[in-house]
Amino acid sequence: MTRMASGAPMTQIPSGASATGVTVVGLDAAGAPPHPALTPVLAVAGLVVGAARHLAAVPVPAGADTIALGPIAPALRRLAEAVVAGVPAVVLASGDPGLFGIVRRLRAAGLPLRVVPAVSSVAAAFARAGLPWDGAAVVTAHGRDPRAALNACRALPLVAVLTAPGAGAAELGAGLVGWSRRLLVAEHLGTDAERVRAVTPEQAAAETWSDPHVLLCLADAEVAPGGMRVDNQPAAAPAGGWALPEARYAHRDSMITKSEVRALVVARLRPRLGRLIWDVGAGSGSVGIECALLGAAVLAVEQDPEAGATIQANAAAHAVHVRLVSGRAPAALAGLPEPDAVFVGGGGVDVLAAVVARQPERVVLTLAALDRVAPAVGLLRAAGYLVEGAQLSAARLADLPGGSIRLAATNPVVVLTGECP
Repeated sequence: MTRMASGAPMTQIPSGASATGVTVVGLDAAGAPPHPALTPVLAVAGLVVGAARHLAAVPVPAGADTIALGPIAPALRRLAEAVVAGVPAVVLASGDPGLFGIVRRLRAAGLPLRVVPAVSSVAAAFARAGLPWDGAAVVTAHGRDPRAALNACRALPLVAVLTAPGAGAAELGAGLVGWSRRLLVAEHLGTDAERVRAVTPEQAAAETWSDPHVLLCLADAEVAPGGMRVDNQPAAAPAGGWALPEARYAHRDSMITKSEVRALVVARLRPRLGRLIWDVGAGSGSVGIECALLGAAVLAVEQDPEAGATIQANAAAHAVHVRLVSGRAPAALAGLPEPDAVFVGGGGVDVLAAVVARQPERVVLTLAALDRVAPAVGLLRAAGYLVEGAQLSAARLADLPGGSIRLAATNPVVVLTGECP
């Protein structure tokens, strides 16, 4: 017996079973007629599987068995039995069933597939809006923690979200309040009830939306001036690298995390698409900006208005969006969305205490004064964090008159990392 992903036993499929045993056909999310391939495969189908609305939309043969999808395990079992028995089976799905669709589950169950895709709901939504989407990131909030999709919208200038009940435009809109974003909500695509509306995050949060719907999240041009990345990787590591030289950032009086230290700090924060990073006491914003370059959503907290303007200028120069929170920590941290990781680049023990009270997965801080190390370690451990630390002291090559080279030392810094076990 073979086991399905759910752990339930499934009929063993012989290695010689026909590769066309199950045909997966997408029904066009844009409302176009079904693909011509659907008629001949339905005509000979002995089993047709799909959501109730899909089964009602096509001419199912009178002699075919049907399964209206709810729990997927019974359908997988029946499909496997049909393949073994040589009975042609058809699975109906929305749009492109390979895009966050049923193809993944069918493949995981070992079923031999032929896939006939249609226009996906994402492609249809962008088409209805008259927008290009070759630079978009496509994420889903269906069947998983919606915070990753929300943080993708916070981080990137163009995101399409496949929503779910309880994780739709209202919930995502509420989480985007404070970010400069425009939302397009596409409901009931391809039906008589189709509606596409442009709203602010605040408006989206106050509305009740029909399911299913697709959310398009767009940053204003002045927030994300870089546009589409030329390397075709909207959420990949930056082509120009990270741990950039200090000269790549505007900063005042060398008040910037040095590149050698920044490399370790960013590595410890583990930024990636779907995560939210706080940069507290952000200064020039270099740490938060490099987290944003790696796909994370970033909140920079800074009390100095001049430094805040520098952060915004640096973010624009690197074509990323960093949301600036102007104010003095720890008071400025109240009400901010929960972070996955926090960098504390400035502030005392009271700031660190306020951060660990929120229990982020990881806390990273840099300390130049050794007398602050023990209290910080004690506070992190008391809050349940596993703590590790390292003292970094880099010496950079510097030229001397006459062509000689010397080593110029940078100030030593202690980097502490607290991680929830």
